[in-house]
Amino acid sequence: MDIGFIGVGNMGFGMANNILKAGHKLVVNDLRRDAASPLLEEGATWADTAQEVAAQSEVTFTSLPGPPEMEAVVMGDKGVLAGLSPGDVYIDLSTNSPTLVRRLHGVLQEKGIHMLDAPVSGGVIGARTGLLAIMVGGDEAIYQRVKPLLDDFGDNVVYCGAIGAGSVCKLVHNCISAITSQAIAELFTLGAKAGADIKAMWETTRRGAFGRGAGGIHRLPETWFSGDFEPDWAKGFFATGLMRKDVGLATQLAREFDVPMALATLAEQELIEAMNRGWGGDPTSKVRLLQEERAGVELRADIPCGNTRLVIED
Repeated sequence: MDIGFIGVGNMGFGMANNILKAGHKLVVNDLRRDAASPLLEEGATWADTAQEVAAQSEVTFTSLPGPPEMEAVVMGDKGVLAGLSPGDVYIDLSTNSPTLVRRLHGVLQEKGIHMLDAPVSGGVIGARTGLLAIMVGGDEAIYQRVKPLLDDFGDNVVYCGAIGAGSVCKLVHNCISAITSQAIAELFTLGAKAGADIKAMWETTRRGAFGRGAGGIHRLPETWFSGDFEPDWAKGFFATGLMRKDVGLATQLAREFDVPMALATLAEQELIEAMNRGWGGDPTSKVRLLQEERAGVELRADIPCGNTRLVIED
C-alpha cells in the first residue's frame, strides 16, 4: 500500500519506521529533512510538501504537536487537502481538539475524502517498538479497511466511535493520568512529611487495593457502569462513610503538617455531599452519581469483565 507520513519527529519517526518495515511504500515530509534521513536510507521517499505526500498516497498520516500545526498542514498552502483525491483516507495521529477534528472532517467529507482521528498512547518507546494504544474515531467501515495498517505500528487498536471520539478518549485518558499523578504527589508528600518511609509507601500503595486494581479502572464495568450500588462484600464493597472518614483523616493530617492537598480536599467535599444524601452505607462508586447529575449524563454499559475480583484488605 502507498502510505504518506507527515511529521517524523520523536513519535512520528517510530510509527513511520514500523510502517516501512511492514513492507509498505512510504513517502514522508517533515519540517526538518534530516529527521527523515534514517527512513530515507531504509527506502522511504522524500516529498517537499504535504500536498506532494498526499498526492502520492492512498492513506496519509499526520503526527504533529497539536491542533494549530495539524490545521496548518491540512488546510494551508500546499497542504494535505490540496493533494488528496476522492476516496483517499487521511488519518491524524496527533493529540487533537475534537472540535477541530470534526470541523475538518466536514470539509474533507464534502470532497469525498475519508478522515479518521487516531491519537496514540505509549510514548516514544512504544512508537518505536510498536507497543502503542491507538484510539480511533470515524466511519467504522473505513476503520475496518485500514485496521491492518494500524496494526503494523500499534498493538492495541480500539475503535472509539464517530469522528472525534478517538480524540475525546485520548483527552480523558491523559486527564486521568494527570490527576492521578497529582494525587500521588499530594499523598506521598504528606506521607513523607508525616514520617512514613518512602519505600514503605510505594510498597503498600502498589500491593493494596489501589495498586492491584489500577485505581479501580478495571472494575468500572461492575462497580459503576452496571448501576449496581448495593453493598456486597463479595464484590470488594467499601462504604462511602468509611472512605469519607479516611480522606478526612488524610486532610486533617495535611493541615497538621502544612501540606497543600487541593485534589484531596475536592474529593472530601464530594464524599461529604454523598454523606449528606444518606449514602454513607453505599459503595464508594455511588459517589460518582454526583458528577453524573451535574454533567447531565448517565454512564451505564453492559461490559463483560471476566472473573476479575478485587479483594479489599485491612
